[in-house]
Amino acid sequence: MDIRLDGRTALITGGSLGLGRAMAHRFAEAGAKVAIVARRQEVLDEAKAEIEAATGGTVGAFACDVRDPADIKAMYARATAALGPVDILVNNAGTSNAKSFLEVSDEEWQEDLDLKLFGAIRLTRLAMPGMIERKWGRIINVVSIQAKAQGPASTPTSVSRAAGMALTKVLAGEGGPHGVLANAMLVGWYKTDQFIRRHQRVAPEKTFEEYMQPWIARIPVRRVGDPEEFANMACFLASDAASYVNGAAINMDGGASPVV
Repeated sequence: MDIRLDGRTALITGGSLGLGRAMAHRFAEAGAKVAIVARRQEVLDEAKAEIEAATGGTVGAFACDVRDPADIKAMYARATAALGPVDILVNNAGTSNAKSFLEVSDEEWQEDLDLKLFGAIRLTRLAMPGMIERKWGRIINVVSIQAKAQGPASTPTSVSRAAGMALTKVLAGEGGPHGVLANAMLVGWYKTDQFIRRHQRVAPEKTFEEYMQPWIARIPVRRVGDPEEFANMACFLASDAASYVNGAAINMDGGASPVV
């Protein structure tokens, strides 16, 4: 199946590295104009240059802290002025933040919710009206497999991500009658910058695969994922080929989640 996104504009938060960068590359390859959003302009510029050189696509790089409502509005105005109305919104910003419940302060709870939940809420509030008016839109919320199966010592991330999955279902119900589809992709373990940096910091004497063995042992396919695999599913969900997929929460984890 040849998945194309010609004529569409996508905005991807957390778009400078890891899964976000892989999705931006895949979307540009499929013909979309892509706005990538992250906090560090220099990393965004590097990603923009690499993706445009590799795909011949159009990429805009917009620095923004999605925890800041004013920054979100200003970024969104710049991005749409440069690339046009957003047809595909990927709420991907976030990082793992897992502690025992009694160790998490109010400040840590608020920061996590602002980053992962309210960032998605505020951006969707900006993008969704235009999607409804045009009778076409795609919203993809990237959460984690802990959104379905919350374990001990997994706060605040597991709670923020569960809220993101609930938000997805609400958006699917409200947007569906207008051709605006919302789905969640639940992340397992991937070879991303986050894990690569952790490996280099904690166990540089080991290979990446050796370091990841405790996680790999929990994955039925016995390997971590490649960001390109995640990006391929995102590209499908963002396309006309997924026109009857709405309100789904898809495990992208090689079978690691204990629930379907």
